[in-house]
Amino acid sequence: QVQLVESGGGLVQPGGSLRLSCEASGRAGSSGTMGWFRQAPGKERDFVAAIRWNDRKTNYADSVKGRFTISRDNVKNLINLQMNSLKPEDTAVYYCVATSRTWIYSAMGRKEGYEYWGQGTQVTVSS
Repeated sequence: QVQLVESGGGLVQPGGSLRLSCEASGRAGSSGTMGWFRQAPGKERDFVAAIRWNDRKTNYADSVKGRFTISRDNVKNLINLQMNSLKPEDTAVYYCVATSRTWIYSAMGRKEGYEYWGQGTQVTVSS
């Protein structure tokens, strides 16, 4: 059973930066896909970014392209989400996700493609 633990959320002013991390315990092997979704109050849970474990291929939502960067650690089962130029509309609970499947690019943003979800970490962008 894979468990995901997120860290790094908090309060930041517009234009600021935050770095989220997610460590996967119980994960084995060099395959699979991990990523992030987010959910703002009263809204659907939306895709943010994902990375394939074997070739580091990434996929981003249009709303975060050029501002957010997803990466994976070379040693640990850990991914990071560097968030720059944050906007109030980025305020949401951010969820780390993982699957043992190596998704094709077009499938990396589908909620249904991830069987493991973290508890979520709050990100608030406000002055």
